[in-house]
Amino acid sequence: MQRGSDRLSVHRDEEMKHELRDLLRSGRPTRTDEWHDPEPSADDDPEVAGGPVTPGRATASVETLRLELARHLGRTSFPASPRELMGVLRDKHAPDVLVEPLERLPHKARYSTAHELAEALVRAGER
Repeated sequence: MQRGSDRLSVHRDEEMKHELRDLLRSGRPTRTDEWHDPEPSADDDPEVAGGPVTPGRATASVETLRLELARHLGRTSFPASPRELMGVLRDKHAPDVLVEPLERLPHKARYSTAHELAEALVRAGER
């Protein structure tokens, strides 16, 4: 299967790549109209946009932690014990800072939603 452009020749495609290479590598916006550029993040944007939320952080709220857990855990992961959830998070390549706090939770506990799990992690982080 050919993945190149059908409208132009291979030589013209290479020529256009060469013309745009420096512009794309510059790190500056490539659009001429400023209103096309994405806006920077606002002060009141959720913390998730700034990186992974971890239970040990002082600013980690239940809601932001729930959002981060929900990114990696699906609905089919629940109900489950902390050990089962750790396995799912590792299979989904979740960051270690999100997986390790589950080791401090009671092993016999079962969580039926990401919100319950987030509340338990925040409570365990406060202790």
